[in-house]
Amino acid sequence: MKVLVCIKQVPDMESKFKVNAQNNWFDENDLAYRINEYDEYAIEQAVQLKEQLSDVDVTVLCVGPARVKEALKKALAMGCDRAVHIEDAESYIKDSSQVASLIADFAKEKEFDIIFTGMQSQDRGSAQVGVIVSELLNIACVSTIADFEYSDGITVKRELEGGLKSIIKVDTPVVLTCQLGLNTPRYPTLPNIMKAKKKELITIDSLELSSSESLNETLNFYYPQKSGGSLVLEGDVPELADKLIAILKEKTSVL
Repeated sequence: MKVLVCIKQVPDMESKFKVNAQNNWFDENDLAYRINEYDEYAIEQAVQLKEQLSDVDVTVLCVGPARVKEALKKALAMGCDRAVHIEDAESYIKDSSQVASLIADFAKEKEFDIIFTGMQSQDRGSAQVGVIVSELLNIACVSTIADFEYSDGITVKRELEGGLKSIIKVDTPVVLTCQLGLNTPRYPTLPNIMKAKKKELITIDSLELSSSESLNETLNFYYPQKSGGSLVLEGDVPELADKLIAILKEKTSVL
């Protein structure tokens, strides 16, 4: 069984963000980077499947500049067999359709049985790349899975609103996008980190792959403007009630 895991390297959410000079993305200076949290669940599920079955081969793929190799090395240390880096220094301005086109063009002749992706990225949050990949490859897709089981076929669960769950059985080939809570991603051990250094890491220039034209362009990227501040009322309950009524009357008259 051939498995592909698609990951993204994103800024650590604890970083201090600044807008770049072009006003279309973050200023990458001084930012720390990590594997997108949702993608770690995708990696873990692929590695668990490999541990369950003896014939599973796991490839991990990432689109981005040279720095994303660090994310790929961590995925290798977590248990993936090989890594593919689609090098693209301008991946940050590409929309979901363009990124999905690069992935699909790489995967179209590889005959992957399962493609795992994260539900969405923490920086853009479009939740579209995995879904578009399935459409471009003309294969099934189940999004936001919260449980995975393989036993004579694939059974997944999706969490719905109101505490409900949808149980779905699906055949391969299939794209599965992974939700928080699917599993507990492992930490790479030192021996596995050392083994990862000997694993294959292939770099492909994005220009060698087909990519769709951009469907949109970021015109401006900025912090939200601060709105009016809050008002703290102090005093006894009757006094507070009178103050609140007076404020509401004032605001109503203004409107």
